[in-house]
Amino acid sequence: MEEKAGNNERHQRRVHYSGKYPRRFEEKYKELNPDQYGAEIQHVMAKGNTPAGMHIPIMVKEILDILAIQPGERGFDATLGYGGHTLAMLEKLQGQGHLIGGDVDPIESKKTEARIRAKGFGPELWELRNMNFCQIDELAAEVGPFDFILADLGVSSMQIDNPERGFTYKNDGPLDLRLNPEVGISAAERLAGLDKASLIGMLIENADEPYADSIAKQIVNTQKRQPIKTTRQLHEVVAKALQRVKLPSEVQERVGYSTKKQEAARDELIKKSSARVFQALRIDVNHEYEVLYEFMEKLPGALAPGGRAAILTFHSGEDRIVKKAFKAFHQLGEYSDIAADVIRPGREECYQNSRAHSTKLRWAIKAQ
Repeated sequence: MEEKAGNNERHQRRVHYSGKYPRRFEEKYKELNPDQYGAEIQHVMAKGNTPAGMHIPIMVKEILDILAIQPGERGFDATLGYGGHTLAMLEKLQGQGHLIGGDVDPIESKKTEARIRAKGFGPELWELRNMNFCQIDELAAEVGPFDFILADLGVSSMQIDNPERGFTYKNDGPLDLRLNPEVGISAAERLAGLDKASLIGMLIENADEPYADSIAKQIVNTQKRQPIKTTRQLHEVVAKALQRVKLPSEVQERVGYSTKKQEAARDELIKKSSARVFQALRIDVNHEYEVLYEFMEKLPGALAPGGRAAILTFHSGEDRIVKKAFKAFHQLGEYSDIAADVIRPGREECYQNSRAHSTKLRWAIKAQ
């Protein structure tokens, strides 16, 4: 490999991979560098997919309409993620005011900070706080109440796509699932310490899993022989647990006696249950419900009079907590107005971003 003239550093060739498309996450250099490979990114998104290592912000227009951001205001993006919502809010500030981005994930937040700084937003307008959003009372006590607050409760696509984080069975990796891998215990460690009754309770409470009993039994029996340490291992356990369960009657009527259709229906059932199992474990490992309860309790006190809050949820458990908290504080007079019903993403957005399908948006306005 030749050295560049006048430079002692050797030229580093771009990573190449066999086949038409990269298979390993680390090899997907085009999708991991969206600013450099815009055409490829647009091609992936046009098919309704999210490029690996990237996150598409959901319901941006609806959120901006609710928050009604004015130049000079103070805001808090409680769940920074990839920074898509933050960038949209910064544009509304028009160089005046201040926005804080909070995130518990030290890995992705550093990457997001670099992207936002590269867009020209300095610390006088935007700053990063590595924090859990349930600490919002401490933050408000330090900087003052906020005119607008956004909390996007979904797991970022960057976390899901990276097999090292263990958020999905689609790529094999360590069964971790922690939003902050530097704190607490992994999902594998947590799973090893649960008995059947505790597992059933967790699967039902955190994910409304209809086959919680069968799955919990299979997990406990498997753990006795071999610890479940990877994402694929857990998926295979779920698959084994559901191989002999009876298909729901409505599914059976739809597929009839076709063996091929029955197998396809069972595969789909396994995929959905696996997704719910991972969701339940993630919520448990990160104490997500406890954190959300605390955040919702502290939210009114962190808003300035007339301040607006918008919250995106992605499953029924989260939405119930947000709905009840908004309603309770509205009745107490803390909020002057709240969403009468959820706002859902439009059909076109759901087509362009398949991860938007389950999204629900609620809002509240602090009383004057």
